[in-house]
Amino acid sequence: MKNSKTIKNLSYSVLANGTNTLVSMILVLFVPKILGVTEYSYWQLYLFYSSYVGFFHLGWADGVYLKFGGKKYESLDKTYFNTQFWLLTFCEIILAIIIGGWAYMFVPNTDKQVVFSAFALCCILQIPRTFLQYLLQTTNRIVDYAKNYLLEKIIYAVLVIVLLMIGMREFKVLVGADLIARTVTLILLSLECKDIVFRPIKNALKGFKEAWDNITVGIKLMFANIASNLLLGVVRWAIQNHWSVEIFGRVSLSITASNLLMTFIGAVSIVLYPMLKNISEEKYSEVYIKMRNMLMIPVLGLLVVYYPAKVILSWWLPQYAESLRYMALLFPMCVFESKMTMLINTYLKALRKEKVIMQINWIAVIVTIVTTAISVYIVDNLTLAIVSLPILMGIRSCIGEIILAKEISISIKKDMIVEWILTFIFICTGWFLQSWMTTVIYAFAYIVYLIWKKKDVLMYLEIIKHELLKRRNG
Repeated sequence: MKNSKTIKNLSYSVLANGTNTLVSMILVLFVPKILGVTEYSYWQLYLFYSSYVGFFHLGWADGVYLKFGGKKYESLDKTYFNTQFWLLTFCEIILAIIIGGWAYMFVPNTDKQVVFSAFALCCILQIPRTFLQYLLQTTNRIVDYAKNYLLEKIIYAVLVIVLLMIGMREFKVLVGADLIARTVTLILLSLECKDIVFRPIKNALKGFKEAWDNITVGIKLMFANIASNLLLGVVRWAIQNHWSVEIFGRVSLSITASNLLMTFIGAVSIVLYPMLKNISEEKYSEVYIKMRNMLMIPVLGLLVVYYPAKVILSWWLPQYAESLRYMALLFPMCVFESKMTMLINTYLKALRKEKVIMQINWIAVIVTIVTTAISVYIVDNLTLAIVSLPILMGIRSCIGEIILAKEISISIKKDMIVEWILTFIFICTGWFLQSWMTTVIYAFAYIVYLIWKKKDVLMYLEIIKHELLKRRNG
């Protein structure tokens, strides 16, 4: 029964995140081609800022996620969560008014005023929704969470396609589509959790004390998540600050294309956390080794598609062709980030080591700030700023995995070394050759890797074959 529920949860989560990946691919292919570079760049600026919306709950929702992991939704104190939900919502309304007022008074550029005002509205719409999403995730109602997430992406994609088809060419209408999708899914999610949302608020004063407790628990994880986002954010902000919003938009396209896989990988981490909270820690090491191999073998293989993808995108989006060569430097980010997101962070959260995640991420951010300051403002070299990203993310991933390996008593040093060698081969061939030889050389290296992992590959192929036969027969 538990296995069937886990498979169902994973299936829905993969479907939702797979749809998100598909929507992202469509937007990457068509929006920059249809919009002008400037309009596309302002749209990217809004998406960049909105990616930080989740941090304006100050760890409030993260605390709930950590404290109630593995609990049954039916057993939750609905009055407690009702108070927490509405206090959080009221706080975000106040914060949004402050941000909107600041933008109106102190931001001279009218397009940037729109971006900041939309960001403020996004806070009101997204953070209460995040609270409810976390509640569904941590209580293992993954299917309900996935359906809501899937619907948001479908609404957003349909609106964007329709708006572009009827001739809209301003970034503002795309921002509006995003806000409408968030509004609709917030309403539907509130109805899904109506036994929490729609009841009288009781004892608000006590609720503030409970909120403080949630914040103190969750703030370490929130700061860890902020730091994780800042690894990319610091470099992207420095690019738009030092050069121009157009260069920012062009580089953002390469980053977005390189990060498509990450939205898909997130599907597994969502299911993995409540699963870990419901098994004994003695089994953590066994599960980790299996999950690690299931992740890294296909992810390293996906790097083979880099050069064909670059050729197609350069042909389709010739105005971005020059910046798309940075995909050779950025593609390996998915190798390290997928492992960090799906496995290392999820395991450390299950072990209540969120302080460790925070420390690792902030050390990486400090190093990123220093390297960005040197590469952007002193050396004035865009390539140097970008190549630092996969290197720093790789180092962060290694530190996190070494710490986790000690916690659950496993040895994975050989795998880590081989993964770095493959990444080095990919970056060098991708950047310096810029031809189909990139694919040939890396594919050969990957085949050698598969031979080395032959035992694991055959085992997983047998499992897949067994599952397919099982479904066909039954």
